[in-house]
Parts: sequence; structure tokens; C-alpha cells
Amino acid sequence: MRKANRAAAGAAAWRVIQNTDGDVSVWKRAGAVPRMIGAKLRGRYPELSTAKLLGMLALVAYILSPVDFIPELLFLLPGLADDVGAAVWLTTVALGESERFVRWERRNEAQQAFQQANRPGRDDGVPGQDGYAHDDGRGTRQRR
Repeated sequence: MRKANRAAAGAAAWRVIQNTDGDVSVWKRAGAVPRMIGAKLRGRYPELSTAKLLGMLALVAYILSPVDFIPELLFLLPGLADDVGAAVWLTTVALGESERFVRWERRNEAQQAFQQANRPGRDDGVPGQDGYAHDDGRGTRQRR
């Protein structure tokens, strides 16, 4: 990989890690990765493509695989360089995807709260909804 390409890849990774919006921290994104994978495997999170998930899992297997130790033993620096490149790519993709997942989770939670608050027949003590005027503070309600 040429020096300029490495620098561009590093800069892109740094932008993903820094998250210029500041709305989802690196720690929240890192903590969301297992939830994101679990939601994808249960079919609840369709935004993460199966190909991308498989690619991420293959990279984890490659980095941890004993077969990958052969290049490190024979050619120390080039052998480590491929691991570093794979780890940077994996980190960038995982943090970017997990940020989207955290935003997706927030939207879903907001939608569920809204739907629950506005479902028909909800008894919230509002006059006209169920025939009661208000709660008198002792757990009983007075009829209108």
C-alpha cells in the first residue's frame, strides 16, 4: 500500500473514531457492537448487511488465526503490517456500523414510546377518555 493511501485510510479511520457529531461516543459505539451483532443474528437489525457482518467476522478470525502467525515469524514488519491494516479496517467498519445501530436503537425506542403513549384505549386519567375526571391522590378516582 502506498504511503498516501495509508495516510488517507488512517485519516478516514480517525474521522470515524472521533465522530464529529459528538452525539454517540466511541465507548457507546464500542459497547453497541455485541448488541448490533445479536440484533442482526435475531433478524431485528436489517441495516447491517450479511456480507459486511461476515467480512467483519472473517477479519476477526484472520487476525486471531494461528495461520496468520507464519508471516509474522518469517517477515516481522510486513507480517504485522497486514494485521494492523486489517485491525484498522475492522475498527473503522465496526465503529461506523455501531454508530448507525445506536441511532437506529434510539429511533426504535422513541417510536415504541410514542406508540405506547398513543395507543387506543389507554387509561391515563385524562377527562373524557374513561369517564374519570382525576386521581384524588389516594389511589381512587372521582367520576365526572
